[in-house]
Amino acid sequence: MRRRGAAVHRRWRAAASAAAGLCAVLLAACGTDPGSGQPVAGAGTATTAVASPAGSAPATAPPSTSAASPTRSATPKATRPAVPAGARTLTIVNAMDQTIWVASNRNAKYPLAATGWRLAPGQRTTIGLPDKWGGRIWGRTGCAFDASGHGHCQTGDCGGVFQCVGSGATPATLGEFSLSAWGGMDFYDVSMVDGSNLPMYINISHTTSKDPVSSTGCSSGGCTKPVNCPSAMRVSAGVVACETACAAFNNDTYCCRGAWSGRDKCIPSKWPADYTKVFKNAEPYAYSYAYDDSATMSCKGRCSYRVTFGIT
Repeated sequence: MRRRGAAVHRRWRAAASAAAGLCAVLLAACGTDPGSGQPVAGAGTATTAVASPAGSAPATAPPSTSAASPTRSATPKATRPAVPAGARTLTIVNAMDQTIWVASNRNAKYPLAATGWRLAPGQRTTIGLPDKWGGRIWGRTGCAFDASGHGHCQTGDCGGVFQCVGSGATPATLGEFSLSAWGGMDFYDVSMVDGSNLPMYINISHTTSKDPVSSTGCSSGGCTKPVNCPSAMRVSAGVVACETACAAFNNDTYCCRGAWSGRDKCIPSKWPADYTKVFKNAEPYAYSYAYDDSATMSCKGRCSYRVTFGIT
């Protein structure tokens, strides 16, 4: 298992223990579809008038050639979800001033209708969610795909295909979900454990739980802001992304390994510099490192979700 997977699973186990007290919450296993780049048929139905639908040729755009500032655009127009009545939904909103190619990992047991969407600035799409779906949502930037759905993205690339079949390249901001995970509750979070390429916040609806994040991306700890990334952690490739201190410096301290391994020794406040604050200051409600247990959110009922790419 790659370092990334181990870190995410460690964090979910610890977070679930804190939230539920009895069991671990693990994301559902990702499915595979060898090389086709097409979504597995399933309960979720992709619905949008602005993103490339499953089975059609994906939209193509040239890679960005300059750094894009994470600014909020005009309020995106909603599209009527073409999903079964009463179904859970996931709405993805692009409130940035650049096109985003959104991706999700494939879940073989509870598949979505698609795992890749193209959203221009101000656009959104709504998809159906299988009740026990688990997976990740992230944004890709600077992408160009041919008519067969093959190409490349400057950040968040998913194996060079429009319809994602695996995990995305780091650094990338992740929205993580595990539905009906324990006691009728969902668990979800925003994670910057693998760095950040786009600002993101998540809202909930159709639930008995109170949404801890406002519709404009603010929580009790603060609002959604651009990441103030140190130059040593900055990745520039047409757009600017921020990798983790572990990826940037590759030493035991920042990677929480060797003498620094384990929850009781991986303590950012004891590092030469606490680089987790880079991410926590930008998104106070998000995970900032592998043993950060402060960001697990839960939702009770048949919750629906909105993932917004944008700042407050």
